[in-house]
Amino acid sequence: PALGLFLFTIARDPLRIIILIAGAFFWLVSLLLSSLIWFIAVKASDPQDEPLQKGLLIFGVMFSVLLQEAFRFLYYKLLRKAIEGLVALSEDGCSPISIQQMAYVAGVGFGLMSGAFSMINLLADSLGPGTVGIHGDSQLYFLTSAFMTMVLIFLHTFWGIVFFHGCEHQRWWEIAAVVIMHLAVSGSTFCNPLYVGSLVPSYLMMATAAVWAYMLSGGSAQNLRRFLLCKS
Repeated sequence: PALGLFLFTIARDPLRIIILIAGAFFWLVSLLLSSLIWFIAVKASDPQDEPLQKGLLIFGVMFSVLLQEAFRFLYYKLLRKAIEGLVALSEDGCSPISIQQMAYVAGVGFGLMSGAFSMINLLADSLGPGTVGIHGDSQLYFLTSAFMTMVLIFLHTFWGIVFFHGCEHQRWWEIAAVVIMHLAVSGSTFCNPLYVGSLVPSYLMMATAAVWAYMLSGGSAQNLRRFLLCKS
């Protein structure tokens, strides 16, 4: 599904590809900084203290989420400046891409890079040693991880639209809602290997975020009905 989003809505437009790659880069930088801080914290602590190490892991995840959202805000500021430059260079005084389209493409960029790193980590684990479920754990580890990766890609896309809308109209509660949902989804992964505890809430939040982003982008029930019925 994520590849379909890229092929059908982004791949044919060079400007959207640039925005997507830049968004992926911003997410990558946020991951690098949060990983560096977590690595320093782990090295400076006692590796034998399991409660402390678990607490550091939780701290690392939550800090990473906050850093990602901070970089999303910085990216919004950069794109806002880019729109002003595009308007100044255009002949008709209009930007070739709207802020809503930028929000969507930036969200896809964040999501695709997030999904790529999740996939790489899973592929590294699949090399072994060991067999999935050998100690009685779920044998659906890779399947559930694939579904979790997909929902995170879509969530980043929808969060990007809601976040940019909140910045554009100074609705700070929308930005706060995105941060809270991101923290909730990331925190739910600590329920694993009880995958129902992470997948079900994540997909429910994805559905909520999808409807919210659709409405903020100018969508309506009538438009959706026309699309489903293939009417202009």
